[in-house]
Amino acid sequence: MIAVPAVDLREGRCVQLVGGRPEEEKVSLPDPVGQARLWFEMGFGTLHIVDLDAALGLGDNRVIIREVVRGTEAVVQVGGGVRNQSDLEEILNLGVKRVIVGTRAIDDPEWLGNVSGKHPDCITVAADIREGLVVRKGWTESSGIPVLELLEDLDALPLAGILCTDVSREGRMEGMDLPGARAVIKGTRHPVWISGGITTIDELDALDQAGAAGAVLGMALYTKTLSPTQVARRFGI
Repeated sequence: MIAVPAVDLREGRCVQLVGGRPEEEKVSLPDPVGQARLWFEMGFGTLHIVDLDAALGLGDNRVIIREVVRGTEAVVQVGGGVRNQSDLEEILNLGVKRVIVGTRAIDDPEWLGNVSGKHPDCITVAADIREGLVVRKGWTESSGIPVLELLEDLDALPLAGILCTDVSREGRMEGMDLPGARAVIKGTRHPVWISGGITTIDELDALDQAGAAGAVLGMALYTKTLSPTQVARRFGI
């Protein structure tokens, strides 16, 4: 398993939100490219970028994404507001390894089947959840779909993986839902990345033992609740 720092972009800054709510911004750094470079230099070989503005329909931060890709040798995966084939291909053309798709993937399975066939092993589906149900549109709406039902529907597609974020725990540093994570990992043949509430090395060890492909870390790294050097040494590559 690898651990991946989240570089969440909002209005040209690197931020961390509590529960994905824009009004609860707890971290704001003015140089996201520099922050991404710092994470890579510390030993994190993969970076997770979320374009919050694009997710909420408030513009995009693709210039910054391009600079991050050019400024490090890290593997970069990007999500946020990818709702058509043009968006997906523009992001891949920046040199991004994997594109994370949420709302369109949930709402339009036929579209997802088509684009994943054209770009095998390049698309990760964001199965973001609140109380076991998949949420959409920047975490603002529930789809009403149980996450395990969604995973079953995705099983035949040539995806890069599944990213499951527990929205209710995101940014709160109150611990993760390990039983829920284990159920998601067991519920699909695809590689699973877990995010939301991860706060301790013990939780990372438990995810590793459960078979997670990756863990996306945000607030716990930025506040040094988790030691970045320790995490990078154990799970960075």
